[in-house]
Amino acid sequence: MRKLSPLALVPLLLFPTLGYSENPAPHWVKSAIFYQIYPPSYQDSNGDGIGDIQGVIQRLDYIKSLGVNTLWFNPLFKSEFKDGGYDISDFYQVDPRYGSNSDLVRLIEEAHRRGLRVCLDLVAGHTSDQNAWFRESAEGKDRRYSDYYIWPDRVPDDVKGKQKDQVGGVIGEDSFVKTDAPRAPWYIKNYYASQPALNYGYAHPNPKHAWEQPVNAPGPMAVRREIENIMAFWMDKGVDGFRVDMASSIVKNDPDKKATISVWQDISSWYHTHYPDAVLISEWSNPKESSAAGFNIDFMMHTGKYNFTSLFFNRVGGEFEPTVSYFAKDGKGEIKTWYDLYREQYQATKGKSYISLPTGNHDIQRLNAGDRNSVDQLKVAMTFFLTMPGTPFIYYGDEIGMRFQTGLWNKEGSQGKPTKNRAGSRTPMQWDEGKNAGFSSTDYWNLYLPIDKNPQRPTVATEEKDPKSLLNYTRQLLKLRASSAALSADGEWRLVSSVTQPYPMVYLRSAGNERYLVALNPSDKPVNVSLPAIKISHASRVVGEAEQGELHIQQDKSDLNLAPISALVFKLE
Repeated sequence: MRKLSPLALVPLLLFPTLGYSENPAPHWVKSAIFYQIYPPSYQDSNGDGIGDIQGVIQRLDYIKSLGVNTLWFNPLFKSEFKDGGYDISDFYQVDPRYGSNSDLVRLIEEAHRRGLRVCLDLVAGHTSDQNAWFRESAEGKDRRYSDYYIWPDRVPDDVKGKQKDQVGGVIGEDSFVKTDAPRAPWYIKNYYASQPALNYGYAHPNPKHAWEQPVNAPGPMAVRREIENIMAFWMDKGVDGFRVDMASSIVKNDPDKKATISVWQDISSWYHTHYPDAVLISEWSNPKESSAAGFNIDFMMHTGKYNFTSLFFNRVGGEFEPTVSYFAKDGKGEIKTWYDLYREQYQATKGKSYISLPTGNHDIQRLNAGDRNSVDQLKVAMTFFLTMPGTPFIYYGDEIGMRFQTGLWNKEGSQGKPTKNRAGSRTPMQWDEGKNAGFSSTDYWNLYLPIDKNPQRPTVATEEKDPKSLLNYTRQLLKLRASSAALSADGEWRLVSSVTQPYPMVYLRSAGNERYLVALNPSDKPVNVSLPAIKISHASRVVGEAEQGELHIQQDKSDLNLAPISALVFKLE
């Protein structure tokens, strides 16, 4: 083992305790643990090779057994599926591939009966180009939906050669889509050309550009009310909340996001007034901005300035490539980049909203990717995700360590820019050793995406029987979290290791007199560290094995030894 490297008291002054005051989110959100389901890949009940709502209903008891309490579904609405369901042609209708509106209501009822809540994905910034609103808008200026979209009469000189900046809200030449519609020769897209942007207006409309309407113009105001109608339609059917896709993208030419925040304040005020027990989650990746906009939860993940890419991958798009990251076993990573970003956001949002560090999602590589592929490695990463403050989100299959698959083809827009292989994280759930891993009774070639062909692929059935499996480890962590105020979303958090000695990462969770010490060593080398500023009289190991490390308590300091690729959680007295 490496020589002990004592930590000075100074770093503890640099890394203060980060705690919460009373958060305005609905009470249940404070203990929410989300499970994300990509609908076509979870469970096929009718043998057509595509997952559906009835399939999810069949698996609700399993989902409940994990220790999660809230489901988030990627879009279930009627779609042309040019972007995995994010190109919606009818917001008020479940797509037939998944079932009917009645099926979704039954799913909500069955979930509620088991103590599970249900959240849907709201695509607020754009629709499909096959949406009836868009088709009518394309016909002329005197229709009901004419100003639901943005129709330039030209590509202005000041945007030619510029690329769209989605994060900064700047419209570039690539935002203009050529069309032969009677209305105008161009429309503004939001992502793919098949996804015309809804018109929430421009933060700073150019008077020379007739299509740039202010945010309070009749068209943009009508779009706001339509979004509220969609939310009300599904909330009144029992839904418990929404995750809003690309929430920061709605107002155009809004680099400081002030106009976007103002629009969402209007919508969220209506929403929280009419549905005070509902949650509103944003894909904004800037929690202090989304919190000001009225969202209860925001993600810190792989996009924008505030991200965790240095922890898990420095390259997001494309096939997995070896990179320097903290949770790689070569031990060459660092935590300062992530910590500085996280600390800024955490301090800005405590008592106001929650930050989520998701295990993964439908747009990024799974945890099990490249040489981060052993159960022990995945346990270290899962320990991090499920013992941090804020709101945990577990992406389906991560609880069993499903593998990010390389070499897949473009499936329903999965190979978009900048991400080249989103399909690798969207493959069917692996249930058992039966046909198609229990996902579907269809022939292999009819599957939505291929099942992992590795004969050692993880399955729920196999891991259920193994007390040391990742599945049962995840359950253990969630059970511990649910029993502890210190490990909850509101528990205080303090980094007690130093960013200058990144391995191990050690942090303290506390609430009142309850304290837990979490120690992570994702590297393949043993590490040692001295913790002089934590008063400990007794420590009980509650997560991890004895061979993974020891905490030696002394009068003036405590020494922590961690074996390679280890995670330990101690309850302190």
